[in-house]
This record gives sequence, structure tokens and C-alpha cells, in this order.
Amino acid sequence: MGGCRAGGWRSPDSVGADRGRLRSAVTTVVRSVTVAAGVFAPGHLGELTRQVPFELVDAVLEQTRATERRLRVLPSRVGVYFVVALALFPGLGATKVWAKLIAGLDAGLRVSVSGKALRDLRRRVGAAPLRALFEVLAGPVAQPTTPGVRYGRYPTVAFDGCVSIKAPDTGRNRCWLGKMRATNGVTGYPVVELMTLVETGTRALLGAVFGPPATGETDYARRLLGLLDPDMLVLTDRGFDAAEFLTELAGTGAQFLARLRSTRRLPVLALRRRLLPVAHRRVDRAGDHRRHHRHLRRRHPLHRELPAGHHPGRPPPPSRPRADRAVSRTLGTRDRLPG
Repeated sequence: MGGCRAGGWRSPDSVGADRGRLRSAVTTVVRSVTVAAGVFAPGHLGELTRQVPFELVDAVLEQTRATERRLRVLPSRVGVYFVVALALFPGLGATKVWAKLIAGLDAGLRVSVSGKALRDLRRRVGAAPLRALFEVLAGPVAQPTTPGVRYGRYPTVAFDGCVSIKAPDTGRNRCWLGKMRATNGVTGYPVVELMTLVETGTRALLGAVFGPPATGETDYARRLLGLLDPDMLVLTDRGFDAAEFLTELAGTGAQFLARLRSTRRLPVLALRRRLLPVAHRRVDRAGDHRRHHRHLRRRHPLHRELPAGHHPGRPPPPSRPRADRAVSRTLGTRDRLPG
């Protein structure tokens, strides 16, 4: 039976025709992205450019003295955006990432460059402008209504790291990073260990350090302790339960909640005496139970007044035969023989 509409029934053929027209309909969404002019045009990140504006990149380049001395086909500002784009597309090579940067430009602004030119651009820019740019942009981004970023009045942060970033198997990388041990010897590629301090809920980076895996994650995490303050609650996994690290973490004034290994045995600093109810307390004198009961009734309003002379002690344990009596019945005594 066909579908129903106001004024009558529709045939199945008309319903199928409408569905076909809906499937073939295409809506074009046009978004405008502001780019620079001339040779600076490839230096952009699409809509993410508003998070990393041109003025900020020029400022860090000037601060780190990495601005080009003469205007080239690939200026330093374009190199900064190109390196950031490489991080956004880690599975693509340099030339393919460059193709994404120039895909939306006019034909006159598209510059075809070789892989060697892009490599030289990265070396010319260096690491200092990227480090300065990260220090400016890193920080919490959560709003007061963002879920998962607070526990009570404390904003929550966490340490997180990985050793899954591979580096080219070159002599310089092997000398710096080494190779991790594997089942059949060592791994195929050197890896970089990354340690970050992130905001929970948004995963925004507050700080990051990296280096060879032989250093250890707690040693890298120590370098990020200066970013903590007493208003934070730090969450750590069981890999961060070293006593020295937790002592340094407590010295920052921040609150922390650490997951410990199952084999960890912490020392007992104090024992808290359990407060038993009145019925489980043993009182020798007849009048003492009422005094104890009045003292506890302020804490336990549901306890009722006990009658005078009531003894609230526990029932006596079942009597067990003494061992010497059992032996005497079996072997007898000096004056009396068994049987």
C-alpha cells in the first residue's frame, strides 16, 4: 500500500520516484578561507588558520630570528604552516601534504616544488619557532559547562605518553634514540618517547616533552611538574606510582589520585579504631551501660534506651573441652586408672 498524504493515497511508483530524486540531490556548501597574497598564499591551515593566525607566526619567527633574509618562493611563514600540516596528516609524504595546502588556491598561486626543496625549508625554519608557537598555544581550553574536565572544584589533568612515534633509521637517529628491545633482538626503527600533560575531557595539551625511550616516562613527567598548581587534580596511571615521583608531585601543591600496582604494599601510618554499637560493647558494671549509651545516642539517634540492669555484652563463646581433661580421661591420673 502506498504512502498517505493530505487529500488521498499515493501510489508506490510516485513514492519511489520521490526517494530517487532525494538521493540524487546534491547540496554544495561553500566556505571561504582567508589566505595571504603572493608567495605567502600556501601558508595556511584552512579553517584552522584562525587558531594559528599570520600575526602569531610572524611574531614567533621574529622572536626566534628565523625570518628569511630575502624573500623566496618558500618563505619561513609558509614553512611553519607546512610543518604543522605534516603533523595533521602523518600518513602522507611531504609532497602530498604540500598538494593539500595549494589545492584550494587559484592557478596562478599554485607553486610546484620538489621534495628536496621542502626538506630544505624544514631545515631552514628549525625547531625554535615551532617550540615557541607551542608554548603560546598550549593550555586549557575547556568552558565551565564542558563535561569531563572537573571533579568538584578541581580541574582534572593527566599524564599520558607513548612510544609509538617512529623515526627514520639513520645513523644520527640511532645514536640519539637507539632501538628498543624486541623478541628477536631490537626493533626495526628508532622510536621517540612522548610525554604530555593533558586536560581531561578536551585532551588539550598543557605541555609536552620527548626524547629517547631509555630515559623513562617518570623522568619526562618530572619536567612537566612546573605546569601544575594547587587548584588542579592530577590523575596518573600505575606506571607513575614511584615513591620519589609522588613525593615531588605532592611538593607542587596539586591534588593527585594515583593508580597503584597490585603488588604495591604501602606502609600503614595510623589505625582508626572502629566504633562498635552499644550491643557489642562489654560493660562490667550495671550502671555504666546507660552512661555509654547516652554518650553514643548523640551520634546514633536510632539506638533506643536500654533497661536498667541490661548487660549488652556479646554472648559467651561455646565451651570447648580442655585438652588436659581429655588426656586425663584417656590415660588416667596417678591415683586413678582409666576404666
